[in-house]
Parts: sequence; C-alpha cells; structure tokens
Amino acid sequence: MARRVGAEGSFAVAEAVRLADVDVVAAYPITPQTHIVERLSEMVASGELDANYIYVESEHSAISACLGAAAVGARTFTSTAGQGLELMHEVLYLTSSMRLPVVMAVADRALSGPLNVWGDHSDAMAVRDTGWIQYVAENAQEAHDLTLCAFRIGEDPQVLFPVMVHMDGFHVSHVVEPYFMFEKGELGDFLPPPKYPYPLDPNRPVTMGAFAPPAVYAECRKAQDTAIKETYGTIVKVWEEFGRRFGRQYKPVETYKTEDADTILVAIGSFNQMASVAVDNLRAGGRKVGLVRLRLWRPFPLQAFREAVKGAKNIIVFERSMTYGGTVGPVCAEVKSALYGVKNAPRVLDF
Repeated sequence: MARRVGAEGSFAVAEAVRLADVDVVAAYPITPQTHIVERLSEMVASGELDANYIYVESEHSAISACLGAAAVGARTFTSTAGQGLELMHEVLYLTSSMRLPVVMAVADRALSGPLNVWGDHSDAMAVRDTGWIQYVAENAQEAHDLTLCAFRIGEDPQVLFPVMVHMDGFHVSHVVEPYFMFEKGELGDFLPPPKYPYPLDPNRPVTMGAFAPPAVYAECRKAQDTAIKETYGTIVKVWEEFGRRFGRQYKPVETYKTEDADTILVAIGSFNQMASVAVDNLRAGGRKVGLVRLRLWRPFPLQAFREAVKGAKNIIVFERSMTYGGTVGPVCAEVKSALYGVKNAPRVLDF
C-alpha cells in the first residue's frame, strides 16, 4: 500500500519518475527544479532506477536529447524552470510537432529582469503556444500523481503529445509536506510499458519534421491544433481512471463553493490553496464567493470552464505573469475569450 511520507514536491516528482521506470533522463540543473534531477541522478547511480542519465551542457541540449530518445521509442523525462525553459523554446515546437511523448516537470519561476528565482508563471505562459499539453499541480501529492498520469496520457496512441507538469517554484518544489507515495507494484497496469508506434528504425524508415513549403505548412499546423484539442477526452479518461483506482480525482476545471456564488475567484497553481481559505473567510462574513481552479491549461477546457462559472456575476482572475503592452494578463485573456458571446456572461476583472 502507498506509504505516507514527508518530502518536498521535487522529490515527489522524482519518485513518480522512478515508478514510471523511465528509460532516459536528460536534464540540466537550474533553480528551483534542481532537486528533481539531482535525486534522479542519485537513483540512477545507486541502481534504484535503471535508466540512462544524459549529462548535458544546457537545457537546449537536454530537450534535444529527449527528442532523440523519444523518437526511438524510449520513455523519456526532463525537468527545468524559468530561463531553462526559455532556452528550450526552439525545440519545444519540434517535440510537439513530431508528436513525441516526452514528459517534463516545470518548477515555474520568474524570468529576468530583474533577476528573480522565485515562483511566478512567466515561463509557463511564455510556452503556452508551443503545442504541449500543460497542466498544474498545487502540492506535492498532486505533483506525484500528475507526473505519473503524464506518461500514461502522452504515450496513449490517441494522444502522442509531450506533457508539461507545472508546479510553483519553491511554493511546491521546496516545501516539505506529507503525501502518499506509491509502492513499486501498486500501480498495476495503470502505466504499461511504452509502445511508441513510429520509432526510428533503419529497417522501417519514416519521415519526421520534414521541410514544408507554405502550401502545406498551414495545413500541418491546423491538423496539430485539431489533434491537441482532441486529447481532452483522453486526459479526462485517464484522470477518472486514476481516481477510481487510487481515490484521488483530478478534473480539468475544479470548483469550490461555486453553487450559489455571485463572485468567483480564478487561479492557477498553489495560490488556489490560499484562495480556498479566503473563500471560507468571505463565506463566514456572508459573501457568496467561490473558487474555480484551472487544472488543465492546454488544451484549454472551454466547455467545462463555461459550466463552472455559469450564473456568477463577477469573475476575479489572479495573474502570476505579465503581458507587456497588452490589455490584460494571459489567464484573463483566456477567460474573456472563453466567455465571449456567452449570454449573461459575468463581468471579468484582472488582478
């Protein structure tokens, strides 16, 4: 049975990667994700994890190595944060366009300048259009569970997309808290061995990432957009199966005390835990306030979000990154877009 242990969120992710029995880890250290790959390096060195650990000279090389490993059918993991994620930026598009199910943990961190290693969502929002599935863990338990789910989701033959599991730098990555850690055999067949259907093989040649002139480029991009939107059903199915098996249920949009709420708070990540306390305090003062957690960021859960805020008069969006020169922040822009044309839509405020 799962053991209740005390550990920081970074170690919870590393334990999930060990349980997933990955074949390749390629990563470069950067605060605040370094503890994840340090722990995995220790596991490989001690024999706890039978994997190839590729020590690279930069994050760009890390994601490039992961791309190559995934292309031959290996279960592959990497992790990064902040500027490291930005250094990967070019190859993120290649990984998703080539439909390679790499799993990446991102300990979200502010981008310079000024220099700041603490947690915000500048890095997450900067890569929102790179074609990766993106969702968010709020604490160590969720980081553990959702990392395991990421392998199952990304490798599903109906999906074949890379997956980013976001968690707030320091607020989740470095905070020690109790969580239930799976034992090696407890997962059963929830996470079967990887069977990538198009591995590079000299005896069965395929073309990946080929040159595309303008006549076909837009068609390829449209097909990719359609494909990632269609992953929504598999994401929900995997999370529902996880809930049935292990008792912890995750949804693309999660609500708290929204049934009769006039005002709904919307946030992403660890802020939601504080926001739920704020909702309790406001409710105790007689205010009809609720909370909507955006668990899934890409593909955006359009219909689920509309249903979650139906009937509210006001939505207050808590941003953790800036859109310089824009009208509102990135989450608020998504919320306003989702509600455009909806009859009696609530007023949306950005904070």
